[in-house]
Amino acid sequence: MGIFEPYRAIGYITSGVPFSVQRLGTETFVTVTVGKAFQIYNCSKLNLVLIGPQLPKKIRALASYRDYTFVAYGTDIAVFKRAHQVANWSRHSAKVNLLLLFGDHILSVDADGNVFIWSFKGIEDNLAPIGHIKLDAKLTPTCIMHPDTYLNKVLIGSQEGPLQLWNISTKKKLYEFKGWNSGVCSCVSSPALDVIAVGCSDGTIHVHNIRYDEEVVTFKHSARGTVTALSFSTDGQPLLASGGSSGVISIWNLEKKRLQSVIREAHESSIISLHFFANEPVLMSSSADNSIKMWIFDTTDGDPRLLRFRSGHSAPPLCIRFYANGRHILSAGQDRAFRLFSTIQDQQSRELSQGHISKRAKKLRMKEEELKLKPVIAFDCAEIRERDWCNVVTCHMDTEQAYVWRLQNFVIGEHILRPHPENPTPLKACAISACGNFAVLGTAGGWIERFNLQSGISRGSYLDRPKESAHDGEVVGVACDSTNTLMISAGYHGDIKVWDFKGRDLKSRWEIGCTVVKIVYNRLNGLLATVTDDLVIRLYDVMALRMVRKFEGHTDRITDVCFSEDGKWLLSSSMDGSLRIWDVILARQIDAIHVDVAISALSLSPNMDVLATTHVDQNGVYLWVNLSIFSGASSVDSFASGKEVVSVRLPSISSMDGSQTEDPDEPVTDNSVSKDASVSAVFIKQIPELVTLSLLPKKPMAKLDQFRHYKGSQQTN
Repeated sequence: MGIFEPYRAIGYITSGVPFSVQRLGTETFVTVTVGKAFQIYNCSKLNLVLIGPQLPKKIRALASYRDYTFVAYGTDIAVFKRAHQVANWSRHSAKVNLLLLFGDHILSVDADGNVFIWSFKGIEDNLAPIGHIKLDAKLTPTCIMHPDTYLNKVLIGSQEGPLQLWNISTKKKLYEFKGWNSGVCSCVSSPALDVIAVGCSDGTIHVHNIRYDEEVVTFKHSARGTVTALSFSTDGQPLLASGGSSGVISIWNLEKKRLQSVIREAHESSIISLHFFANEPVLMSSSADNSIKMWIFDTTDGDPRLLRFRSGHSAPPLCIRFYANGRHILSAGQDRAFRLFSTIQDQQSRELSQGHISKRAKKLRMKEEELKLKPVIAFDCAEIRERDWCNVVTCHMDTEQAYVWRLQNFVIGEHILRPHPENPTPLKACAISACGNFAVLGTAGGWIERFNLQSGISRGSYLDRPKESAHDGEVVGVACDSTNTLMISAGYHGDIKVWDFKGRDLKSRWEIGCTVVKIVYNRLNGLLATVTDDLVIRLYDVMALRMVRKFEGHTDRITDVCFSEDGKWLLSSSMDGSLRIWDVILARQIDAIHVDVAISALSLSPNMDVLATTHVDQNGVYLWVNLSIFSGASSVDSFASGKEVVSVRLPSISSMDGSQTEDPDEPVTDNSVSKDASVSAVFIKQIPELVTLSLLPKKPMAKLDQFRHYKGSQQTN
């Protein structure tokens, strides 16, 4: 047990499994998967309404019917009624790759070609299949569908190219279509009888009449890659939508037998699913880039436009920082996006606008990715001036200028900060003063310059005379004190310098003796933490100009450090997978945990109640709760592990025992999702001798509230 316990993760929308759409009453819902869990969105506003529990393995296929959700993981199929599992079907000996809702039955297909038929009726009692079909040994099934009006018949596509029509009642193969000498990747039934569309791995789409085994029309994707998803329009328009592995959605006109429009930048990764809503000119798409989008066909030229969407980082975040007293988290990722995540309500999460990227990309005939700013490598924010002017400054990879952002409007600012325009070099470090008026920027050429954030005008540079720069090498970090008296900077070669903030004169300097990687300054206690390449964290008293603490223990490159708000703790993470907590006053390690995926960045909330971490190759932001805050214990010693390193699982889908439900043999994947605070109460485990009330809004820390309530009841008894 450690000070920080896994809580939940935010920033996950969907993964690479096709979604399932169903209509209940007047509302339409879409069920998607994220790693080892599923979640349900209401399509009217794409708001999250339900999150399923964590499964032992990654979900491979999905189907839904009314309140029931069927998910295939490994060789098993779990049946859920809303969020509660009511059955587990185990008969397959190979991994289940396909699920098909077929009347009152579910068909499951595994990698070995076994098709099992399961009945809806008496789900809790009938745990055995009611039928079994063994496909040909030389056939590798890739998709399965039911042609409309074909009683008891399904069509199975194969990786080898042929398609087979089977009768599930008689368990007999009725017909085999020879195919088109290319693997079948997707197959869908059309509103016209006997007509289907088949997408192949060579980028061709075949609209085929299966009654007469005749080709109706053939389309070809201009971009290379497979046809991964298909959907027919049902609102009277003769349209067929197709998605490919390049992230492009093509709209084909079936009457004119030609391409009608193309959504070139629909997604940044392969299209996983497409679905036209019944009798509506609305198309939904999902992709492996962690996003769901809805497109509406209401323009005069017939081209679709983006109606609404939900998205997260499509590549791992690089930097994170708590904002708004812990209610939000600023996150910058390798996908060139700068995002704001809400820790309370997922609907408030958004990407900060970089201007009219879509319009400019369409006008210049370029990809949106090419017009976006390069990935953020460092940023700083000041909440005090949010209402007045831009209050965030960002440094970007291999970029000679810094950009400012106005968080009140969630947009990029009008000013661009260009230090040392005579000899520009890429920016490496930035800091905003405590008053929120100034931004200090450090470059790879050793130049440090101060700018006014309101006007964007330079207010002077810091020079170490007689040299014409602040440092001989790259500036790895800058920081300002709480009274605008001092500015501290660190050079790559190990020189730390303290400057007069206003006068810009050098006041003092000292050498660390080895290469500096990162610095963090705490304005409350005046201590400067330096991370060096010898894996040692040193704390310096800036006023006394001497080292006061030295922390050793990490065995690999240190990725990030941060102080607690009161300055008593220092948290550090490393590529060795460990997160260590150091007590600054006692000068010792008080706690350490080890996770399977190394932490790349971390941030502790101002209230010290929540720790946020990002991890290598993970697209989400993971939250941990501080047990010492919520338990009521007088000391952290009851939670802390001291010098011992305790292995802990990453936070899972919900705030409850997800880390304990995971399969220890299963590798860590993108298995966590963002969620609304109002939908999580269904997952709170019942505590003995207490009553849990349902249908009440859940606080962000409901688990810890219950923990505190339980402790209080024990003390009373």
